Amino acid sequence: MRARVIGAGVAGLCAAYALAHKGVDVDIVEREPAPGLGCSRFAGGMIAPWCELENAEPLVATLGEEALDFWSRDIGVATVAGSLVVAPRRERVELFDFARRTRHFETLDAIGIAALEPDIAGRFEAALFFPKEAHLDPRAAMAALTERLAQMPNVDFHFGQDGAGLATTPDWTVDCRGFAARDALSGLRGVRGEMLMLRSQEIALARPVRMLHPRRPVYVVPRGEGVFMVGATMIENEERGRVTARSLVELVNSAFAIHPAFAEAEIVETGSDLRPAFADNLPRLLKRDRTLYINGLYRHGFLLAPALARRAAEVVVNDGYFPEVMDAHSNQRATAGRPRHDIANAAAGTGL
Repeated sequence: MRARVIGAGVAGLCAAYALAHKGVDVDIVEREPAPGLGCSRFAGGMIAPWCELENAEPLVATLGEEALDFWSRDIGVATVAGSLVVAPRRERVELFDFARRTRHFETLDAIGIAALEPDIAGRFEAALFFPKEAHLDPRAAMAALTERLAQMPNVDFHFGQDGAGLATTPDWTVDCRGFAARDALSGLRGVRGEMLMLRSQEIALARPVRMLHPRRPVYVVPRGEGVFMVGATMIENEERGRVTARSLVELVNSAFAIHPAFAEAEIVETGSDLRPAFADNLPRLLKRDRTLYINGLYRHGFLLAPALARRAAEVVVNDGYFPEVMDAHSNQRATAGRPRHDIANAAAGTGL
Protein backbone atom coordinates (compact mmCIF):
# COMPACT_ATOMS: atom_id res chain seq x y z
CA MET A 1 0.00 0.00 0.00
CA ARG A 2 1.17 3.52 -0.80
CA ALA A 3 0.06 6.72 0.89
CA ARG A 4 0.77 10.30 -0.14
CA VAL A 5 1.04 12.69 2.79
CA ILE A 6 0.54 16.30 1.75
CA GLY A 7 2.21 18.77 4.09
CA ALA A 8 5.38 18.37 6.12
CA GLY A 9 4.35 20.19 9.26
CA VAL A 10 4.03 18.41 12.57
CA ALA A 11 0.77 16.70 11.56
CA GLY A 12 2.17 15.49 8.24
CA LEU A 13 5.43 14.17 9.64
CA CYS A 14 3.68 12.40 12.51
CA ALA A 15 1.20 10.86 10.06
CA ALA A 16 4.01 9.68 7.80
CA TYR A 17 5.84 8.18 10.78
CA ALA A 18 2.76 6.27 11.94
CA LEU A 19 1.98 5.01 8.44
CA ALA A 20 5.54 3.94 7.72
CA HIS A 21 5.67 1.97 10.97
CA LYS A 22 2.67 0.01 9.74
CA GLY A 23 4.54 -0.94 6.57
CA VAL A 24 2.91 1.59 4.25
CA ASP A 25 5.05 3.13 1.50
CA VAL A 26 4.89 6.87 2.10
CA ASP A 27 5.53 9.87 -0.15
CA ILE A 28 5.73 13.13 1.80
CA VAL A 29 4.92 16.09 -0.43
CA GLU A 30 5.68 19.64 0.70
CA ARG A 31 5.48 22.83 -1.35
CA GLU A 32 8.15 24.52 0.83
CA PRO A 33 11.83 23.65 0.34
CA ALA A 34 12.07 21.95 3.76
CA PRO A 35 9.82 20.53 6.48
CA GLY A 36 8.37 22.52 9.34
CA LEU A 37 8.32 25.97 7.74
CA GLY A 38 4.65 26.65 8.46
CA CYS A 39 2.93 27.28 11.80
CA SER A 40 4.84 24.36 13.37
CA ARG A 41 7.91 26.59 13.30
CA PHE A 42 6.31 29.11 15.67
CA ALA A 43 4.76 26.70 18.15
CA GLY A 44 5.29 26.95 21.89
CA GLY A 45 6.30 23.30 22.15
CA MET A 46 4.55 22.66 25.47
CA ILE A 47 3.34 19.09 25.88
CA ALA A 48 0.92 20.09 28.61
CA PRO A 49 -2.33 18.11 28.34
CA TRP A 50 -3.62 18.91 31.82
CA CYS A 51 -2.80 22.62 31.71
CA GLU A 52 -4.77 22.87 28.49
CA LEU A 53 -7.93 21.82 30.33
CA GLU A 54 -8.14 25.44 31.46
CA ASN A 55 -9.92 26.34 28.22
CA ALA A 56 -10.02 23.16 26.12
CA GLU A 57 -12.40 20.22 26.01
CA PRO A 58 -11.47 16.95 27.80
CA LEU A 59 -10.69 15.37 24.44
CA VAL A 60 -7.64 17.59 24.05
CA ALA A 61 -6.14 16.32 27.30
CA THR A 62 -7.01 12.69 26.55
CA LEU A 63 -5.38 12.78 23.13
CA GLY A 64 -2.55 14.96 24.39
CA GLU A 65 -1.43 12.41 26.95
CA GLU A 66 -0.29 10.22 24.06
CA ALA A 67 2.15 12.92 22.99
CA LEU A 68 4.16 12.68 26.21
CA ASP A 69 5.56 9.23 25.41
CA PHE A 70 5.87 9.97 21.71
CA TRP A 71 8.05 13.06 22.03
CA SER A 72 10.00 12.05 25.15
CA ARG A 73 10.51 8.32 24.51
CA ASP A 74 9.85 7.50 20.84
CA ILE A 75 11.54 10.57 19.33
CA GLY A 76 13.54 11.57 22.40
CA VAL A 77 13.30 15.35 22.07
CA ALA A 78 11.03 16.39 24.95
CA THR A 79 12.16 17.30 28.44
CA VAL A 80 9.82 16.08 31.16
CA ALA A 81 10.29 18.79 33.78
CA GLY A 82 6.68 19.75 34.38
CA SER A 83 4.85 23.04 33.92
CA LEU A 84 4.68 25.87 36.46
CA VAL A 85 1.61 28.12 36.58
CA VAL A 86 1.79 31.38 38.54
CA ALA A 87 -0.25 34.54 38.95
CA PRO A 88 0.46 38.00 40.38
CA ARG A 89 -0.85 38.50 43.90
CA ARG A 90 -3.71 40.73 42.76
CA GLU A 91 -4.78 38.06 40.24
CA ARG A 92 -4.90 35.20 42.75
CA VAL A 93 -8.46 34.40 41.67
CA GLU A 94 -7.08 33.41 38.25
CA LEU A 95 -5.03 30.68 39.94
CA PHE A 96 -8.14 29.38 41.74
CA ASP A 97 -10.03 29.25 38.45
CA PHE A 98 -7.14 27.45 36.74
CA ALA A 99 -7.03 24.87 39.54
CA ARG A 100 -10.77 24.30 39.29
CA ARG A 101 -10.61 23.53 35.57
CA THR A 102 -7.46 21.38 35.47
CA ARG A 103 -6.06 18.28 37.18
CA HIS A 104 -2.91 16.34 38.06
CA PHE A 105 -1.13 19.24 39.74
CA GLU A 106 0.55 20.04 43.03
CA THR A 107 0.14 23.32 44.89
CA LEU A 108 3.24 25.27 45.82
CA ASP A 109 3.91 28.15 48.16
CA ALA A 110 6.71 30.67 47.78
CA ILE A 111 9.27 28.23 49.22
CA GLY A 112 8.18 25.52 46.78
CA ILE A 113 8.40 27.91 43.84
CA ALA A 114 11.91 28.96 44.86
CA ALA A 115 12.99 25.31 45.08
CA LEU A 116 11.81 24.64 41.52
CA GLU A 117 12.81 27.92 39.88
CA PRO A 118 15.32 29.84 42.01
CA ASP A 119 15.50 32.75 39.55
CA ILE A 120 11.88 33.73 40.18
CA ALA A 121 12.08 33.23 43.95
CA GLY A 122 10.12 35.85 45.86
CA ARG A 123 8.10 37.00 42.87
CA PHE A 124 5.00 34.84 43.42
CA GLU A 125 3.33 33.55 46.57
CA ALA A 126 1.54 30.53 45.13
CA ALA A 127 1.68 28.31 42.06
CA LEU A 128 0.41 25.12 40.47
CA PHE A 129 2.97 22.55 39.38
CA PHE A 130 2.10 19.88 36.80
CA PRO A 131 5.03 17.48 37.25
CA LYS A 132 4.34 15.04 34.40
CA GLU A 133 4.13 17.61 31.61
CA ALA A 134 6.96 18.29 29.16
CA HIS A 135 8.32 20.78 26.66
CA LEU A 136 10.40 20.71 23.50
CA ASP A 137 11.99 22.91 20.87
CA PRO A 138 9.64 22.56 17.88
CA ARG A 139 12.37 23.12 15.31
CA ALA A 140 14.65 20.55 16.89
CA ALA A 141 11.71 18.14 17.18
CA MET A 142 10.85 18.54 13.49
CA ALA A 143 14.49 17.98 12.52
CA ALA A 144 14.71 14.82 14.64
CA LEU A 145 11.46 13.43 13.25
CA THR A 146 12.58 14.22 9.69
CA GLU A 147 15.84 12.39 10.32
CA ARG A 148 13.97 9.34 11.61
CA LEU A 149 11.77 9.33 8.52
CA ALA A 150 14.76 9.75 6.19
CA GLN A 151 16.24 6.56 7.63
CA MET A 152 13.15 4.52 6.82
CA PRO A 153 13.37 2.69 3.48
CA ASN A 154 9.65 3.07 2.74
CA VAL A 155 9.58 6.88 3.03
CA ASP A 156 10.40 9.42 0.30
CA PHE A 157 10.42 13.21 0.55
CA HIS A 158 9.33 15.53 -2.26
CA PHE A 159 10.01 19.17 -1.40
CA GLY A 160 9.16 22.23 -3.45
CA GLN A 161 6.22 20.59 -5.23
CA ASP A 162 2.54 19.73 -4.88
CA GLY A 163 2.79 16.09 -5.89
CA ALA A 164 1.07 16.46 -9.25
CA GLY A 165 4.20 15.35 -11.11
CA LEU A 166 4.89 12.21 -9.10
CA ALA A 167 4.99 9.03 -11.14
CA THR A 168 3.40 6.88 -8.44
CA THR A 169 -0.34 6.73 -7.79
CA PRO A 170 -1.25 6.50 -4.08
CA ASP A 171 -3.84 4.19 -2.61
CA TRP A 172 -4.55 6.89 -0.03
CA THR A 173 -3.95 10.62 0.25
CA VAL A 174 -3.51 12.04 3.74
CA ASP A 175 -4.03 15.81 3.63
CA CYS A 176 -2.17 17.64 6.41
CA ARG A 177 -2.04 21.13 4.88
CA GLY A 178 -3.53 22.94 7.86
CA PHE A 179 -5.13 26.27 6.96
CA ALA A 180 -4.15 25.78 3.31
CA ALA A 181 -6.84 23.07 3.14
CA ARG A 182 -9.63 25.64 3.62
CA ASP A 183 -10.45 25.18 -0.09
CA ALA A 184 -11.62 21.65 0.69
CA LEU A 185 -12.85 21.87 4.30
CA SER A 186 -15.92 23.92 5.09
CA GLY A 187 -15.76 25.87 8.33
CA LEU A 188 -11.98 25.84 8.69
CA ARG A 189 -10.66 29.15 9.96
CA GLY A 190 -7.26 30.58 10.77
CA VAL A 191 -6.39 31.93 14.22
CA ARG A 192 -3.28 34.07 14.21
CA GLY A 193 -0.65 33.40 16.84
CA GLU A 194 2.31 35.69 17.45
CA MET A 195 5.45 34.84 19.36
CA LEU A 196 8.69 36.42 20.50
CA MET A 197 12.13 34.89 21.05
CA LEU A 198 14.34 36.52 23.66
CA ARG A 199 17.92 35.87 24.77
CA SER A 200 19.11 36.65 28.28
CA GLN A 201 21.99 35.26 30.32
CA GLU A 202 20.57 36.79 33.50
CA ILE A 203 17.81 34.28 34.03
CA ALA A 204 17.53 30.49 33.89
CA LEU A 205 14.32 28.47 33.81
CA ALA A 206 14.10 24.68 33.80
CA ARG A 207 10.50 24.44 32.57
CA PRO A 208 7.73 26.49 31.00
CA VAL A 209 6.26 29.15 33.24
CA ARG A 210 2.70 30.31 32.56
CA MET A 211 1.57 33.54 34.14
CA LEU A 212 -2.18 33.98 34.44
CA HIS A 213 -3.77 37.35 33.82
CA PRO A 214 -7.32 38.27 32.72
CA ARG A 215 -6.04 40.42 29.84
CA ARG A 216 -2.40 39.45 29.22
CA PRO A 217 -1.73 35.77 29.98
CA VAL A 218 1.68 34.63 28.81
CA TYR A 219 3.96 31.63 28.80
CA VAL A 220 7.73 31.56 28.71
CA VAL A 221 9.39 28.38 27.44
CA PRO A 222 13.14 27.80 27.82
CA ARG A 223 14.89 26.78 24.62
CA GLY A 224 18.44 26.46 25.98
CA GLU A 225 21.54 28.66 25.79
CA GLY A 226 19.67 31.62 27.32
CA VAL A 227 16.93 31.66 24.69
CA PHE A 228 13.24 31.82 25.66
CA MET A 229 10.10 31.63 23.59
CA VAL A 230 7.43 34.06 24.79
CA GLY A 231 3.91 33.55 23.53
CA ALA A 232 1.42 33.65 22.39
CA THR A 233 -1.43 35.74 21.18
CA MET A 234 -4.66 34.29 19.82
CA ILE A 235 -6.24 36.65 17.32
CA GLU A 236 -9.32 35.88 15.23
CA ASN A 237 -7.67 37.29 12.14
CA GLU A 238 -6.45 35.50 9.03
CA GLU A 239 -3.57 37.84 8.22
CA ARG A 240 -0.41 35.78 8.48
CA GLY A 241 3.23 36.69 8.74
CA ARG A 242 3.13 39.93 10.72
CA VAL A 243 3.52 40.75 14.40
CA THR A 244 1.78 43.90 15.63
CA ALA A 245 3.43 46.49 17.85
CA ARG A 246 0.61 46.03 20.38
CA SER A 247 1.29 42.31 20.66
CA LEU A 248 5.03 42.82 20.94
CA VAL A 249 4.59 45.32 23.80
CA GLU A 250 2.13 43.04 25.61
CA LEU A 251 4.39 40.00 25.31
CA VAL A 252 7.41 41.91 26.62
CA ASN A 253 5.43 43.46 29.47
CA SER A 254 4.06 40.08 30.50
CA ALA A 255 7.50 38.46 30.39
CA PHE A 256 8.82 41.39 32.47
CA ALA A 257 6.18 40.58 35.10
CA ILE A 258 7.66 37.08 35.41
CA HIS A 259 11.20 38.43 35.72
CA PRO A 260 12.53 42.00 35.21
CA ALA A 261 15.58 40.69 33.33
CA PHE A 262 13.38 40.09 30.30
CA ALA A 263 13.09 43.86 29.83
CA GLU A 264 16.80 43.97 28.93
CA ALA A 265 16.82 40.77 26.90
CA GLU A 266 17.87 40.69 23.26
CA ILE A 267 15.04 40.22 20.77
CA VAL A 268 16.20 37.29 18.67
CA GLU A 269 13.13 36.73 16.52
CA THR A 270 9.46 37.50 16.14
CA GLY A 271 7.04 35.28 14.26
CA SER A 272 3.43 34.81 13.32
CA ASP A 273 1.30 32.27 11.49
CA LEU A 274 -2.22 30.90 11.30
CA ARG A 275 -3.41 27.96 13.35
CA PRO A 276 -6.16 25.96 11.64
CA ALA A 277 -9.32 25.52 13.69
CA PHE A 278 -12.94 24.51 13.32
CA ALA A 279 -15.78 26.24 15.16
CA ASP A 280 -15.48 23.95 18.21
CA ASN A 281 -11.65 24.17 18.29
CA LEU A 282 -11.44 20.36 18.25
CA PRO A 283 -9.33 18.25 15.87
CA ARG A 284 -10.87 16.12 13.16
CA LEU A 285 -10.15 13.24 10.87
CA LEU A 286 -12.36 13.66 7.80
CA LYS A 287 -12.57 10.75 5.39
CA ARG A 288 -13.66 11.37 1.81
CA ASP A 289 -13.30 8.30 -0.37
CA ARG A 290 -9.56 7.56 -0.32
CA THR A 291 -8.54 10.95 1.06
CA LEU A 292 -8.14 11.49 4.79
CA TYR A 293 -7.85 15.00 6.20
CA ILE A 294 -6.04 15.65 9.48
CA ASN A 295 -6.92 19.17 10.53
CA GLY A 296 -8.23 21.55 13.16
CA LEU A 297 -5.38 21.05 15.63
CA TYR A 298 -5.74 24.74 16.57
CA ARG A 299 -3.09 25.77 19.12
CA HIS A 300 -2.29 22.16 20.04
CA GLY A 301 -0.25 20.95 17.08
CA PHE A 302 2.58 19.15 18.89
CA LEU A 303 0.20 18.02 21.62
CA LEU A 304 -2.37 16.41 19.31
CA ALA A 305 -0.45 15.36 16.20
CA PRO A 306 0.85 11.99 17.53
CA ALA A 307 -2.63 10.80 18.57
CA LEU A 308 -4.26 11.97 15.34
CA ALA A 309 -1.47 10.31 13.34
CA ARG A 310 -1.94 6.95 15.06
CA ARG A 311 -5.66 7.04 14.39
CA ALA A 312 -5.14 8.09 10.79
CA ALA A 313 -2.82 5.12 10.23
CA GLU A 314 -5.47 2.78 11.63
CA VAL A 315 -8.05 4.26 9.27
CA VAL A 316 -5.77 3.75 6.26
CA VAL A 317 -4.50 0.28 7.11
CA ASN A 318 -7.34 -1.31 9.05
CA ASP A 319 -10.38 0.79 8.13
CA GLY A 320 -10.52 2.04 11.72
CA TYR A 321 -13.19 4.39 12.99
CA PHE A 322 -12.68 6.79 15.89
CA PRO A 323 -15.85 8.68 16.82
CA GLU A 324 -13.97 11.09 19.11
CA VAL A 325 -12.37 12.68 16.05
CA MET A 326 -14.50 11.40 13.17
CA ASP A 327 -18.08 11.69 14.43
CA ALA A 328 -20.12 14.32 12.62
CA HIS A 329 -21.60 15.67 15.86
CA SER A 330 -19.44 18.02 17.86
CA ASN A 331 -21.01 16.85 21.16
CA GLN A 332 -19.47 13.42 20.65
CA ARG A 333 -16.03 14.95 20.15
CA ALA A 334 -16.39 17.45 22.97
CA THR A 335 -17.33 14.88 25.63
CA ALA A 336 -14.87 12.19 24.54
CA GLY A 337 -12.19 11.77 27.16
CA ARG A 338 -14.21 13.32 29.96
CA PRO A 339 -13.34 11.50 33.21
CA ARG A 340 -16.03 9.22 34.60
CA HIS A 341 -15.73 10.78 38.02
CA ASP A 342 -14.82 14.30 38.96
CA ILE A 343 -11.12 13.80 39.56
CA ALA A 344 -10.27 17.44 38.92
CA ASN A 345 -8.69 19.22 41.84
CA ALA A 346 -11.28 21.52 43.38
CA ALA A 347 -9.93 24.96 44.19
CA ALA A 348 -11.37 24.75 47.67
CA GLY A 349 -9.14 21.81 48.47
CA THR A 350 -5.89 23.01 46.96
CA GLY A 351 -4.68 25.16 49.80
CA LEU A 352 -4.12 28.15 47.53
